[in-house]
Amino acid sequence: MKKCRLFVVITAVCISLSILYSLVSVSQTPKSKVILSTNPPLERIFPLEAATEKAQSPVIFTLEAVDASGKLLENALINLEISTPRATPWLTTDFPMVEGKKLLELEVAALKGKLEFQQVLPIRGNYKLLVKVAPLVANAFAPYQENLNFYVRENPVKYKYFAVVAAILLSIGLLGGWVIGGQEELSDREITPQSVRLLLSGLTVIAIVTLLFINITGEVAEAHGSEHEHKTENIAPSVVKLQNLDVKIDGDKNATVGKLANLSVEVNDNMGKPIKDAVLDVKAIALENNLTVFAYKGFPDQDGKLVWRSQFFDGAPHKVEVEVSNRQFSPIKVAQLVEVEGIQPPMLIRLISLFYLTAIVGIGMTIGLLIQELRKQQLTGI
Repeated sequence: MKKCRLFVVITAVCISLSILYSLVSVSQTPKSKVILSTNPPLERIFPLEAATEKAQSPVIFTLEAVDASGKLLENALINLEISTPRATPWLTTDFPMVEGKKLLELEVAALKGKLEFQQVLPIRGNYKLLVKVAPLVANAFAPYQENLNFYVRENPVKYKYFAVVAAILLSIGLLGGWVIGGQEELSDREITPQSVRLLLSGLTVIAIVTLLFINITGEVAEAHGSEHEHKTENIAPSVVKLQNLDVKIDGDKNATVGKLANLSVEVNDNMGKPIKDAVLDVKAIALENNLTVFAYKGFPDQDGKLVWRSQFFDGAPHKVEVEVSNRQFSPIKVAQLVEVEGIQPPMLIRLISLFYLTAIVGIGMTIGLLIQELRKQQLTGI
């Protein structure tokens, strides 16, 4: 009986070890993956600096679909989704309406297993990429997907701006605390000293002006597109028909900040047959400052189409332009104007900004009061 029990125990241990070894082996088996690289490198990427007139370039992203041995998977269909960092209500970004939203959806045929595109990153934080890879030829390899993340640091210029503003507000509060703390004696008909009344009046004016500024900037953001209509330029037609070629760009002509716009380009011959080997050079340009916010160069799908969804985070007119080229014909351009409606930040975000400004003034005032109190104690002690 004891031998039977011992045999059962040994058998159970062997089976458990066998299962554990199989699981470990499977987990350590190399799998297909997606390799992400950027230019400039991730540690040197900063979000768009909206307040500067300095020319900026979009980030170049390269995605490589490789198998377990690290070899590029040819004839792959790559589907990409980029999501912006989630909202942080107490530390908002320059473009709060794009926080936690889709920035780009793109599906392309990667004949050499590589996808390269350019994209401007509007805000700081942790971006998420969902990449799905499938074969263009049935059963060439097993489809898979991968979740990637990368972090974009805040632009150092913002810290300089904040330090200057904070220093000014702190000085105002410090001066106010100093004046109130050193108030003179009241006359019979005065409730508060004249210096204190003047100070409180000044602080009230500053608070009103600050609140008006925050609200006006919000309204300006909403009407941003209409203010710059005069800067729109003549663009190429949206449809070009030649003797042996038919090129058409289509999609939303009106977009809204925070929402994806649908866009597509189609290339056919005069018989309506897709031209699959045409090279498509796509660019989305913000006309206000001639900034390229998205760019891609590649091939259409089996139907001669390239379809993508892109978010325009700046409420101003944009031009979506596609240059089509081929060995059989000269380059042809088609384009479409997209009017982007800006949305003003919610009132809560503006009130939070006002709270921060007021808090800094209050800290300065508290310091000024404490300094005056210590000075009075020293004079009394003397």
